[in-house]
Amino acid sequence: MTSDLPDPVELGAVVVGVDASGQARTAALWAAAEADHRGQPLNIVHAADIEGRSVLTPAETLRALRETGNELLDGTAEAVRAAHPDLTVTKELSNRDAVSSLHAAAGDRGTIVVGSRGLGGFASLTLGSVGLGVASRTEVPVIVVRGETDRPATGVVTAAVQGTSDLDWLLIAAAEADARKASLRLLSVSNVLTHVGRFTTMLDSIGEITEEKVHETAAVAEEVRKRYPGLTVTHDVETGTSVPGILVEATALADLLVMGARRRMLGSGTALGRVTHALLHHGHCPVQIIPPGYRATS
Repeated sequence: MTSDLPDPVELGAVVVGVDASGQARTAALWAAAEADHRGQPLNIVHAADIEGRSVLTPAETLRALRETGNELLDGTAEAVRAAHPDLTVTKELSNRDAVSSLHAAAGDRGTIVVGSRGLGGFASLTLGSVGLGVASRTEVPVIVVRGETDRPATGVVTAAVQGTSDLDWLLIAAAEADARKASLRLLSVSNVLTHVGRFTTMLDSIGEITEEKVHETAAVAEEVRKRYPGLTVTHDVETGTSVPGILVEATALADLLVMGARRRMLGSGTALGRVTHALLHHGHCPVQIIPPGYRATS
């Protein structure tokens, strides 16, 4: 197998969206640790959505929204600096809606971090409308902070691999593991139900398909090792009837799960697939979604 992948990559700056919820404060502290691992700055963003409210909302209310937003940013930045005193931290009060604000702040090289739920500046927005909205339309990596973030670290970053076409984004997962001084686990799932019902399908052919996945995953792992020779990279294929179920179980043994997004058309826009939905709603650790076509810089 030949490869045109670049050398080890540099992870970009981190942008975190915050509101008055406890989940947002947790996400901000997690994002600060992420930025610290990367040696990159952290930008804390609060979306006041002044533009969307300006026509029907009294001026005094808009002024109060700005004041509340600035107080929230100050308090979050103070908590972050207490935990990471050497980290470069900036604050941004945006007049736009949450999704647009985070996309604009991240630019084309940043990584967006959001909590699993929100309120306040992200008023009444759950993961379905913010986290999924950001992830389904973004052109940069998005991390949704899930699970018990205060649990002991496992020292493992897991990447959900489908095949050799994932090579482009797997270097990001490798860089994440390298920054944490963790190991990288490449996990592929062979779903036997995918082949049930085909008139040519037999137990032997299912075994051959699984074996092919084993070879593909091993080849991908070897390519990653070439770029990160000091990184411990393991690879395995699990066979089962539920890809989401196996990957959700895997998040219990990882500090971060990284996967490439598979988008599908829904109405006039795009949506994430069912596996991504399952991980973002039920994962036991933060989940990073890499958009199609994204490649980190060398």
